[in-house]
Amino acid sequence: MSQRFIRLVAPLAALLGLLLVTGTSSASAAPSEPFVQATAAGPELPAPTGNRLVGTRTLHLKDTSRPDPWKPDTNYRELMATVWYPASLPSARKAPFMSARLSTTAFGTDALSTVRTHATIDAVPLPGRRPLVVLSPGFGMSRVSLTALAEDLASKGFLVAALDHTYEAVVEFPGGRLEPCLNCTGQGGPDVVRSRVKDMRFLLDRLTGPHSGFLVDRSRIAIAGHAIGGSSAVETAGLDPRVAAAVNMEGTFLTPPPAQLLARPVLLIGAQWPTAGGTPAANWADRWAGFADWKRWLSVPTAGHMSFSDAHWLYEQFDLTEVIPPVLAPAMFGTISGERATEITRAYVGAFLDLQLRCVPSTLLDKPSARFPEVGFVRP
Repeated sequence: MSQRFIRLVAPLAALLGLLLVTGTSSASAAPSEPFVQATAAGPELPAPTGNRLVGTRTLHLKDTSRPDPWKPDTNYRELMATVWYPASLPSARKAPFMSARLSTTAFGTDALSTVRTHATIDAVPLPGRRPLVVLSPGFGMSRVSLTALAEDLASKGFLVAALDHTYEAVVEFPGGRLEPCLNCTGQGGPDVVRSRVKDMRFLLDRLTGPHSGFLVDRSRIAIAGHAIGGSSAVETAGLDPRVAAAVNMEGTFLTPPPAQLLARPVLLIGAQWPTAGGTPAANWADRWAGFADWKRWLSVPTAGHMSFSDAHWLYEQFDLTEVIPPVLAPAMFGTISGERATEITRAYVGAFLDLQLRCVPSTLLDKPSARFPEVGFVRP
């Protein structure tokens, strides 16, 4: 991504991160606390395509083994995560997209809290161990920005956990406490990636531990992310043997190439965003030879940088021109619709995870599809 583009977009991405923060909160794996939601019914996220009900729970986590990298006077790292899972019975409490309080704080209106999701809080889970997918959001953005993908994967039988990286976005903790974005300049850098790797490995420790409250198939774990979350996902796969596969959606690689080849399957999928070399190949091609296992590089030229997150869909539902002015919309959203971008993201990420975690093949990953003519194969 060009430096000029980074300078233009970074402050807006930080503001968008303020928009996309969840309001549900809970301690560890305990039942979620009550939440306050706006009374008006707003737009509904695209419906999950799987045949299972979806339950959700939030986790409040503390890593006492290290100080917070962005707030050194805090001798622990405090994190929030949301877990979605296939359910056998729904609960009576619909999961909010974000809290009315946060929406009002960020925009002077509770409108964004009216977005309707498809999960219920603390629903009865389906029995059995599940493959786990960890999601990491873009820089300046919240875990909530990957809700549509998470719900879809859970409806197909995956256990999904999205993580907030505290102080890289505004994060809401139990009791309504808001922590600000202390590190929201530029597009992030190698230190952000390294911190995110530690965050995700800590989350894996908690979710695969004996008292997590979730049944994880430890032999089937993948990490996926958007933007810097995507490059961090690949980095984590190279450092943690528990991770069997990684997905990078639109993420520039910011750390030096590792000395050793990555013997894990990797999916790269993105728009035709500009880079220092003028094409996506300028950054991703540098890493391509370092992927020694199954790999695909897919492009959606009509998409934009935010098209692989819920930000694109939200931009079409609400007037967010104060956050992202129309002049930047082509770079952020391309010409594709948010609904179609969500459909493409779900289809290809889901096909990759089915193949790598369940050994279920898909022709989507083998050749161009008449179903999705927008998607091209840069490297087969």
